[in-house]
Amino acid sequence: MTTKTNPGNFFEDFKLKQQLRHATPRTVTTGDVALYTALYGSRFPLQSADTLARSIGLKAAPVDDLLAFHIIFGKTVPEISLNAVANLGYAQCRWFAPVYPGDTLHTVSSVIGLKENSNKKTGVVYVRSQGYKNGNDLVLDYVRWVMVKKRDESAVIAEEHVPQLAEALTPAQLRVPEGTDFRKYDWVMAGSQHGWEDYGVGEKIDHVDGMTIEEAEHMLATRLYQNTAKVHFDQHRQGQEKLGRRLIYGGHVISLARALSFNGLGNAAFVVGINGGRHVNPTLAGNTIYAWSEVLDKGEVEGRSDVGLLRIRTLAVKDQPTQSFPDRDAAGKYPDNVVLDLDYWVAMPRHA
Repeated sequence: MTTKTNPGNFFEDFKLKQQLRHATPRTVTTGDVALYTALYGSRFPLQSADTLARSIGLKAAPVDDLLAFHIIFGKTVPEISLNAVANLGYAQCRWFAPVYPGDTLHTVSSVIGLKENSNKKTGVVYVRSQGYKNGNDLVLDYVRWVMVKKRDESAVIAEEHVPQLAEALTPAQLRVPEGTDFRKYDWVMAGSQHGWEDYGVGEKIDHVDGMTIEEAEHMLATRLYQNTAKVHFDQHRQGQEKLGRRLIYGGHVISLARALSFNGLGNAAFVVGINGGRHVNPTLAGNTIYAWSEVLDKGEVEGRSDVGLLRIRTLAVKDQPTQSFPDRDAAGKYPDNVVLDLDYWVAMPRHA
């Protein structure tokens, strides 16, 4: 008997330095943008209005940075995480160019680390993925690590390596979209008067609002990104696992947290880098997500006085408002209701 279906790679199928060129390219449309807005309600001004985007030098409203991330990420799933137990984290994620409707995205990856777990049933795969638009125009470069099942528990792993990753990107490594000029930024139409200089290191912001995840929404979102990981789709299979439910794609929670952060970080115009991200507890349909943020650092953009960089840490919390800023304890343990810890850089306009 032969088969033409793709069973996905199991942990023992991966090799260090393995190169993966992912199918299929995806042309982004205005329909994708509308659906993304319907799912998360994101209100960041430059991604919402062509007029505002053009006023600072962009050709039109760009696609939300995280929509581009999710599409580029989704391309990798059939080869990397079809047999995943969970996506564990991200690091060294940098955006190099905005994406617009009409751009076609594709992704390539390389395996940079492998570590078998002590139970011999799973292992952690580290990959560096790069997303390109329209051929060879680099959009995104990031590292992620994912726990993947073994097909055969007795399979011997030939070579293991855990890559050393920097704690954070530096401002010099980050890119604000070329050709932008925030001196004509419309603060009234943006909906917030707070610019880069108004935020202080150590400041904490309760984003106040919450959003409940519906079963249909997370399924629709995961299909939008063509993310075919079984843990998100197959309730028959997941019903036999420990939680008995489909897991919410971690990127869905990231997008919710980013959308909620508008209330307090409304002029965080672009996500330009992710230093690290961890999904620390599972999220299921029916959970209500709240978020709070802390300003970790501030950075200058060389040669520019119209825009600056903020390093933000945003925590997403399920089923609990965040005015008390729930966080890990002195031993580093997270409360059960904290589901995401995301450390990232944003570009924010400065007042003249």
